[in-house]
Order: sequence, then structure tokens, then C-alpha cells
Amino acid sequence: MGANSSSISELPENEYLKKLSGAEPISENDPFWNQLLSFSFTTPTNSADLKLLEEATISVCKSLVEKNPRTGNLGSLIKVFLSRTKELKISAECQNHLFIWQAHNALFIICCLLKVFISRMSEEELQLHLTYEEKAGPGPSSYGAECEDLIEELLCCLIQLIVEIPLLDITYSISLEAVTTLIVFLSCQLFHKEILRESIIHRYLMRGRCLPYTSRLVKTLLYNFIRQERSPPPGAHVFQQQTDGGGLLYGIASGVATGLWTVFTLGGVGSKASPQLEQCSPLASQSLLLLLVLANLTDAPDMPNPYRQAIMSFKNTQDNTAFSSSSPHAFQINFNSLYTALCEQQKSDQATLLLYMLLHQNSNVRTYVLARTDIENLVLPILEILYHVEERNSHHVYMALIILLILTEDDGFNRSIHEVILKNITWYAERVLTEISLGSLLILVVIRTIQYNMTRTRDKYLHTNCLAALANMSAQFRSLHQYAAQRIISLFSLLSKKHNKVLEQATQSLRGSLSSSDSPCPDYAQDLNVIEEVIRMMLEIINSCLTNSLHHNPNLVYALLYKRDLFEQFRTHPSFQDIMQNIDLVISFFSSRLEQAGAELSVERVLEIIKQGAVALPKDRLRKFPELKFKYVEEEQPEEFFIPYVWSLVYNSAVALYWNPHDIQLFTMDSG
Repeated sequence: MGANSSSISELPENEYLKKLSGAEPISENDPFWNQLLSFSFTTPTNSADLKLLEEATISVCKSLVEKNPRTGNLGSLIKVFLSRTKELKISAECQNHLFIWQAHNALFIICCLLKVFISRMSEEELQLHLTYEEKAGPGPSSYGAECEDLIEELLCCLIQLIVEIPLLDITYSISLEAVTTLIVFLSCQLFHKEILRESIIHRYLMRGRCLPYTSRLVKTLLYNFIRQERSPPPGAHVFQQQTDGGGLLYGIASGVATGLWTVFTLGGVGSKASPQLEQCSPLASQSLLLLLVLANLTDAPDMPNPYRQAIMSFKNTQDNTAFSSSSPHAFQINFNSLYTALCEQQKSDQATLLLYMLLHQNSNVRTYVLARTDIENLVLPILEILYHVEERNSHHVYMALIILLILTEDDGFNRSIHEVILKNITWYAERVLTEISLGSLLILVVIRTIQYNMTRTRDKYLHTNCLAALANMSAQFRSLHQYAAQRIISLFSLLSKKHNKVLEQATQSLRGSLSSSDSPCPDYAQDLNVIEEVIRMMLEIINSCLTNSLHHNPNLVYALLYKRDLFEQFRTHPSFQDIMQNIDLVISFFSSRLEQAGAELSVERVLEIIKQGAVALPKDRLRKFPELKFKYVEEEQPEEFFIPYVWSLVYNSAVALYWNPHDIQLFTMDSG
């Protein structure tokens, strides 16, 4: 850090920044801008350097906030950037490194300044800072009507930059900076406890000049995520000195230290990229975050969120059907590439949240995913998230679980997962699984999640969704692995013990309250009610499997017979009598056949008798119950959950962005 840190800390004393934030207006044509924009560095990514950069920027901004209403220098800087972006596309085609390099530097400074401005003032105040118009006569400068156009022009320019500039080594940094600056523009939400439903920036992005770019922006951000382009090696985008002396050479490009940050190299050109950037694509990561932010903007009173509409309606490139007139922002994208990227990236909350959004909101994607013959590539990473529940935040676990619930709404999925045979699941540590079906593994992981929740978090929402997924699959259970069958019954055993314990506590508490009227009685009735609901659900899941696919599941019947005493206490219980009829009948029927076969039977012989008995058992003797089917429905006002969640991901995961945690109002730090 040493020299790097001191370089950042000296920024407030830098002569160019002092002039930018000073009392003198700077013309857009002033040579000062060439000097200001001639610096080269590797953007800091570690939190310590980012924090120092933030503090240095704040110091510059304090002066700028005070002087800018009279000088309009922030607006002038934005205009300088806007004028340079007009030739960015041709600069990329002509490999004009210097032009792109300086445009990037201008945007980097704008982004740093805007981030501080937005964190410290309202959008209305920001507008005022960008309304400077010079008067021809004497007297102070005035606020004009140019403000809104300037903000809209910058937003529109950033979107055009993202969708139109080809992604090359020399344009990677400016493309990333454009995505980052859009995130910064939308970051005003971080500084409000309430969800923003009216916002100047939202209004610009959802209508006017930005609106026609909606589908192209969403498509480009998705493709950035799909392609996972690594950042070019440091220095790849920096203008190299021309030996013939042609062109204007500034700062590091000419070897003259006249740039903005004389010693500010932060590792410098040619230095090793940070491990974080080596392991991933900063542009892909940042693009995904921006996509999630845009998709979760609240609808305007008179207009639905166009970015959400685009996400809901895009189609596969191989789909030749006409676009619906009700989908104005629809586009086509390669679903095979998208599916591959989603399978590969599920370790991050962001990718799981994107998968959830696509499955829940885009019927084209959902249909495509459910038709894949390699569905295990998507399901296994989701199961791994649930398996490592202790290491994941609760929101990531919820998203993974809801994805499973959405998938299990489809009968084809529930059938096909039992046909996919997996070998050696190395991350499943409780038992060596040399060969198991995807369906049985899914059951094992969901049951493990329920058991973890029972002993740790005791979250009813988690229980409900786990049980709903199992219930959706239960009629299609096929050839359950013996361990999966055992775990189903073991979970029921655990619930039974818990039920008895709470019942005993309730009884003792009631006796105690009768003898002493002083001490308050704990609400065991509520606990008992919750446990009985879960027990009822487990009995319904077992019953559903027995009535629909008993002959396919000898291992479940075996596990049921092995623990038959467990069900005795529920036969006469008023809450379970009806559902116990079939289970009781199956236990009695197969117990009788085993008794007839004699004692000392081997496991193999017992399974053989069960398989023979399954064929012989008259199906009409089993009482029919309504099919167990649960459908995921988003709660009312989902934005109250998703917007803080998305912004917590931005806060924690965005590349080269730092906000002071004390300024954040939208969520508490432990939820971030």
C-alpha cells in the first residue's frame, strides 16, 4: 500500500483537482481538460484503497459543492465527456487508444464525483448543480433549464456507449465504467429507508430518450454476463508512445509527468491484476448487478418498468414466432449460451437471483429450461447452495429453494429427475453416494435443509417451501435410493420426538399454571400447532407416494416397515386419522406378508417380498386424496424484499465501488 496510499491521500492537494473544484469557471475548450484527463492507473479493488479514494473524493467534492453552483465545472466536465463520446465508436475501430483512454478517465472522475454528490444530496439538488448557464452580462451565474437535458443526455450517452461500442481490450475499461456509472446514478436508493417510487433518474431511464434503448441494454447486459469476458491485462488499454512524434501525447503517454495523479499508479501499468479480477469478469459481474437493479425498479404510476418487461418477454434466437404487440421491449438471445452461463455461475447470489427472475417471469426461458435433457447441470449447483446452508446468507438459500419449488411445479421435471443417474457426489459428506438419481439427491438435500432449519433458524417460511417442493414431487417419486427413503422416515421420527417433547412441556406448564397463578404460561399451543402442520404435511407426502407409485418404491416401504412403531401414536390422533388410513393399510398388508414368509429374513428377501406384494395389493383399497400441488406466488409488494436484497448485493459485490456503511439507510449491515 505505502506509496499507493499516500498517492490517494494527496489527491485533495492535486493542482488539477483544486482547479476543477475552485472558484474559476473552466471553459469546455480549455486545454486544462487534456491535462486533467491524462493519467493512467489500475482501478483500486481492495476495500482499503477504495475507502481512501472515497475520502479523497469527498474532500474535493466539499469544495466543488460550494463553488460549482457559480462555476458549473461539473457540468463542463460532463459536456467534455459527452463531446468525446461522439467519436468513441470510430476511435475503437481505428484503435485510437489515446482518445478512448481520456474519455475513460473523464468518466471515471465523473463517476467518483457523482457517487459522493448522490450520497450527500437529493436528486433535486443534483439537478441544480448541473443547471449552470453563463450569463453574458455582469452579476452571478444563473440556474437555467439545461439541467434535465444534461442529466438525460449523460444517461442516454452511457446506455449508447454500453450497447454500441464494440467490446475490445481498449474499450473494456470504458464499457465497465459506463455500467458502473449507471449503477452510481441509481444508488440514491441506498440512502433512503423507504423504497423509492418517484425518482428523477428512474423517470429518465423509463421514458424519453433512454426508452428506445431498453431491449438493447438488457440484451447487452445479459450477453456481458453470458460471455464472462476477463479484463485485459493492466496496460493493454494505455496509449503507447509514438516514435514518429505524431499526435498529441499527454501524461504517461509521452513520458511527461504532467497528468492528474503524478504518482498515483495503484500497482501501475504492467502490474499483476488482483486475485479477484483474475478469477472473474468484472464487466460480467457489474453488468449483472445493473441488470438486477434495473429489473427491480418500481413501476411508474402510469407505466410499467420497461426493463422488467424486456426480461419477461425475450425469446430464444431459434424461436421464429412473431413478437406479441403487448411486448414492446422483446428481443431474442441465444438460450443455450444463457443456460450454460446460468449453470456455471450459480455460486453467486446475483446469478441465482437472475435465474429465479427468469424462471418466475419469463415463460419462454422456463419452458426451455424444463425441456433440457441435461437439467442436472442446473439443479446440482442449486442443491449445493442448499447443502452449504450454514455458509450462505438466508436470501441466497430462499432463492435456491424457490427455484426448486418453481421447477417441481412441472410433472415432466418430477419424472425426469429420477431418470438421471449421478456418480460420486463429492460435496455430500454425510454418506458416500457412489450412485444415486438426481431425484433422490434432491430429496436428501431438501430434507437436510428442513432438519437444519428445525435445529437452528426455525424459519417457518423455509419449512413451508421445502415441504411444498417435496409434496410437488411425491406423486412422481421413482426408485428412491434406500438412503433417501431412510431420511424421509428419519425426518418423520425427528418430528414425532419434537411433537412429544412439546406436548410434555405443554402438559407440565399447564399443571404449573394451575398451582401458581403468578408465572405466565408459555405459548406451547402455537408450537404444537406448527409441528402438527409439518407432521401432517410429511404424512401427506408419504401417502401421496404410496397411493401413486408404491410399486416403484420398495425402499420407502422397507423404511416404513422398519420404523412402523413410529406411526402407532398418530393412528387415533384426530388431526391425522384420515391420512393415516392408507399408511396403516400398507404397513398392515406388508407386515402380514413378511410374517407369513417366516423370521430371520435377509434385506434382499424382504425387498423381494415387498416388490411381489406391491403388485398384489389391490389399488382400490387405498383411499384417494386430492393431488398435492403447490405453486409459488410472489408476495404482495415484492419490491420490499427484492430492492434491499439487490442493493445489498451491489454494496457487497460491485467492482471498484465503495460506500461508507454509516451512510446506508436501505438495509442494516448484517443483512447486506
